[in-house]
Amino acid sequence: MSIIKKLTSPVIWGNLFLMALAIVALAIGLWVGLDIYTHHGEEIIVPDVEGKLIGDAEYTLEMLNLEAVVIDSTYNRSMPSGAIMMQQPKGGSKVKSGREIYLTINSRESPTVGMPDIADNCSMREAQDRLRSLGFRIGPVELVPGDKDWVYGVKCQGRTVMTGERVPTDAVVTLIVGNGVQEEDWFDYDDEDSLLMDSPDEEGTESRELDYD
Repeated sequence: MSIIKKLTSPVIWGNLFLMALAIVALAIGLWVGLDIYTHHGEEIIVPDVEGKLIGDAEYTLEMLNLEAVVIDSTYNRSMPSGAIMMQQPKGGSKVKSGREIYLTINSRESPTVGMPDIADNCSMREAQDRLRSLGFRIGPVELVPGDKDWVYGVKCQGRTVMTGERVPTDAVVTLIVGNGVQEEDWFDYDDEDSLLMDSPDEEGTESRELDYD
């Protein structure tokens, strides 16, 4: 009988009721908290920031409660330095608030490439092909006496570049190329000598004395 009385005691049922309320309240709190944490049902359309400068892109994303994260850089001479080259997720994607947007920007400095062994080692056409394949910009050639279309040297920014020296790919490279005229030795002559030409000796005239009676 004592056990039955204890089980039917208002105190026990009151405690059980309070425990149930606590469990329900905790479950509701967790449910609401997860919705807030995961931004359930919230969608933000990612703006297209490709082509914008990094400062403008960061401001645009921040206004939408999105975080800009620069993860890589590349180089494109046709784009200004600091411009956004790629983004992930792409513009138009739907994300939740606080999402990180990964950006690849255009490097502020052009990459450098080692000058290949072309000086006095290949023709002009071959040198141009090799330089273009490495991303170099090629300017007008500089002609010097020598074998026609043979590369005798390379210049960049007015100075000679040695094989293996690293050169910015956006700098203009000048090839020193033979013009097909071989260099000749020239001698200086005295003005007087240069005007004289060899000519046959004139016959000497023999003077004669005439006797007059």
